[in-house]
Amino acid sequence: MDVQVKRGILEVCVLSVLARGDSYGYQIIKDMNPTVPITESTLYPILKRLESAGALTVYSVEHQGRLRKFYAITEEGKQKIKDFIENWKDVTTAYQFIEEGWKQYDKA
Repeated sequence: MDVQVKRGILEVCVLSVLARGDSYGYQIIKDMNPTVPITESTLYPILKRLESAGALTVYSVEHQGRLRKFYAITEEGKQKIKDFIENWKDVTTAYQFIEEGWKQYDKA
């Protein structure tokens, strides 16, 4: 899969986790991994990009004597999910067109 496409999908997956409620890095990884495997080295740059883009906010909470960074989705982040879903319909239509053409070619 194209790196840019994959990056965009992972960003929306992270936002989708946060749409369910505020969370922190390790928990986001746990929530995504059953379906979309992601590592810390991939997640944290995504979180930084999303924060810079205004799609999420960051705040700290004390947990067992240490500060833990929590991430919360913003309205802009929610709109990014909506836009992704709408655009994905176009991708699905194109995929079906390509697949149908391939099936006809592959039979020959």
